[in-house]
Amino acid sequence: MDLLAKLELLSRETAYEPTEEVAPTGRRVMELGRAQHLPGCIHHACTPRGHVTLLKGMVSNTCERNCLYCGVRAGRDFRRATFSPDELALTFDRLYHAGLAQGLFLSSGILGGALRTQDQIIAVGEILRQKYLFTGYLHLKIMPGADAEQIRRTMELADRVSINLEAPNGDRLAHLAPRKAFLEELVGPLRQVETIRQELGGRPGPWGNVRRSGPSLTTQFVVGPAGESDRELLRTTVYLMRTAGLARAYFSAFSPIPDTPLEDHPPESPERERRLYQASFLLRDYGFSVDDLAFDAQERLPLEADPKLAWARRHLAEAPLEINTASRRSLLRIPGIGPRLVERLLEARQKGRLRDLADLRKLGVPAEKAAPFVLLDGRRPARQLRLF
Repeated sequence: MDLLAKLELLSRETAYEPTEEVAPTGRRVMELGRAQHLPGCIHHACTPRGHVTLLKGMVSNTCERNCLYCGVRAGRDFRRATFSPDELALTFDRLYHAGLAQGLFLSSGILGGALRTQDQIIAVGEILRQKYLFTGYLHLKIMPGADAEQIRRTMELADRVSINLEAPNGDRLAHLAPRKAFLEELVGPLRQVETIRQELGGRPGPWGNVRRSGPSLTTQFVVGPAGESDRELLRTTVYLMRTAGLARAYFSAFSPIPDTPLEDHPPESPERERRLYQASFLLRDYGFSVDDLAFDAQERLPLEADPKLAWARRHLAEAPLEINTASRRSLLRIPGIGPRLVERLLEARQKGRLRDLADLRKLGVPAEKAAPFVLLDGRRPARQLRLF
């Protein structure tokens, strides 16, 4: 199997790894005068370094673990392949110099134990940084059970690292991955990342870039098959943001994969995934707490309205906020207004009072979305009610 064919095969499994990507590029790769399409491999991505074209790849799609939901689980019958670190680094370097990929997200199945697999991931990063002098974006996965020195070296090489929790606690994880130890293999390394990040922050990386802080940290949850509630997922997310410096959580709505123990389990609604993302951003960027959010009897977020709008309908519909005097924290709770618009509003208030919806529109505020929940110069703004 040639290198590009192997890359295409291995990259199929990264569809189950939500990362920074926005959309696949669907571009063609030229090698030795031959065009080969790489569907799903290269993505337009928003990263801590800005927008890049990101290659999502794996060292191996062979795995000795038997996670019940996973497409690369041990015993599943499908075609397997493994890159050597030199092969994978060379393949990426060719794509990079062809202008097709600016950054790399790298994961792997566990083959020969977590320590050996982590060494393979580290080796790819070292070859790219030291042999090919690559200074671009690297997101490297940390395997469950990696040791402290491996975590440190991975962080020295990467712009972002991630450790997939899959579930919000050990009881839920047992329904998804019975061979994973929640505290020892997953939560422990997450905490180590924050300790090491504090030591690495501001120091030059081995490829010459000076970083203001260490690499960012993300995790992923599989949503649905373990029976977890949204409240559980969000409480764990907040805990990790506070104690482990988690930059963000990714939520992957469960979709059954043939020839796995959960192949007959119903898929989870993508709308639930969307609401979890919206809620997690409120917790991270808008000053909300988990207890501020509305949950149903099963402690799930309502699917019919985004969490911020649901909060505003309960708290602001009858007690609207005065735009001209509300605090920054209060302004962030108005539907349609985010951190950037809050700064524009605060700056505009220094120049004069905001008196009508036209004043908000000039600042880029989606006025109709905010109007039911605000006062402008002491009055509810006049607005056209919807017919339907």
